[in-house]
Amino acid sequence: MVHKAPGSDKWELAMRSRELWEMFAENVQHQGMNPLEMLGWKKTGSLLIGRTSQDSAMLKRRVDQLSEAGLRADFLSHGDLLLKEPALMIGKEGGAAFLPDDCQIDAQRAVSFIEKVNRYFASEGRYAEFYYEPATSLLRSGSGEVKAVQTSKNTLYSKKAVIIAAGCWSGTLMHDLIRDTGLDLDVPVKPRKGHLLVVENLNSFILNHGLMEAGYVNHEAGTLHSSVSASGPVDAESLSVSMTATMDSRGYLVLGSSRQFVGFSTEMNESVIDRIWERAGEFFPTLRELSLRDFRQSRKVRIGLRPYMPDGKPVIGAVPGLSNLFVAAGHEGEGLSLALGTAEMVANLVLGCPGTVDHAPFALENRCCMLR
Repeated sequence: MVHKAPGSDKWELAMRSRELWEMFAENVQHQGMNPLEMLGWKKTGSLLIGRTSQDSAMLKRRVDQLSEAGLRADFLSHGDLLLKEPALMIGKEGGAAFLPDDCQIDAQRAVSFIEKVNRYFASEGRYAEFYYEPATSLLRSGSGEVKAVQTSKNTLYSKKAVIIAAGCWSGTLMHDLIRDTGLDLDVPVKPRKGHLLVVENLNSFILNHGLMEAGYVNHEAGTLHSSVSASGPVDAESLSVSMTATMDSRGYLVLGSSRQFVGFSTEMNESVIDRIWERAGEFFPTLRELSLRDFRQSRKVRIGLRPYMPDGKPVIGAVPGLSNLFVAAGHEGEGLSLALGTAEMVANLVLGCPGTVDHAPFALENRCCMLR
């Protein structure tokens, strides 16, 4: 929560999602399982770090805002921060916003756990998987309701709703599915490529919290036309790199993060990895003493496509003109943190229940153009 803005359209959704993740982790524990092992869940606290007096002034204001919004938040001066993170060096004018109650989770473990639990409902006819089976069209009733999804192999009938939640592919998938409906709808979700560097065998390196530099806030909110990077001028591909650092549940150092608009390419770019390592070294002098080449055999690179929406908000809601069809996409770099709040919002919309969070800011109307 440390880099989220109280009072923004996404704030209540973020707060609700945080609450639901905490409930989920508690429920896992109540069932006799270890949330750390099952989900990679651990309470680390988070730090948003600045290196200049201007950064520190901004971070003090953010701490005040977060405190007024009901979260435990503190500003840490250079000296206080050094006690929390001895490996971090930011200069005497720097400081950090600290949220001690923030937690981190392993996305891959969490998804694997949820999928495994879902399979228990397969025998009741409440769950099924259709991997590697592309959806090709929607089937509609005479009254216009979406009654089924046609895949390459099956017809999947819907009792309540069809929900398109295909990440950065949601826009193109929507276009293909409604091609024969007479509707023209533009869901402008774009792929925004990111690299993460995972380094093993750094036993001497200690990191106690989740960290990100203050520039990450602007880095996350960049646009298709952005030419500003937290680490300096960008190239023609609009590469942006900001320092983020965490220790995962296995004790591996996870460094990020990059953002760039290069279409749907997921090829690894070694120069981007070098930029991430160099940027981390600006905050952690110990890393500058090490060569990334020495970790070729004990590193992993994660590459993914974040679903970017131009206005910075996910699109969640009913599709105008198609009864029973919903979209949930465009969360960009916040998909994991906003996941459970989004799921609850969609369920409430489908069932017609009062929502815990107002869905109006995320609706398709006035954001996804109807093209005539």
